[in-house]
Amino acid sequence: MTSSSSDLDRLAVELTEVIDGVAAVFGDSPDPTVNGELDCDPTRPGHLLCWQYGVRLEHPGDPETSLTEVIPTLEQRGWQAHDRSTPRELIARFSREGADFTVHVARASHAVAIIGSTRPVPA
Repeated sequence: MTSSSSDLDRLAVELTEVIDGVAAVFGDSPDPTVNGELDCDPTRPGHLLCWQYGVRLEHPGDPETSLTEVIPTLEQRGWQAHDRSTPRELIARFSREGADFTVHVARASHAVAIIGSTRPVPA
């Protein structure tokens, strides 16, 4: 991989744990949607890498309540919450130290998607 693979591996583990923890609040059996390295600099391919990870839950119970419950816990852990909601989706974006992830809750179906990426690491 890269000379910074240990940094990227560590960040990937941290991001995965956070997203899996948030997904567990919404329900059981999240389906992974993305899990892997991503080239983060289209102007200089191969110079900056990050890790993307995401899950989806089809039948999460009461996702609106779960989302309001998870926000204070994440804020206590240093994540900053930003409301990006639209008429079609409840959207909460969380960021910390260059990493971010977003929780999307469909207003009609209540399906939940969570996707994030680590901060970029030099290759």
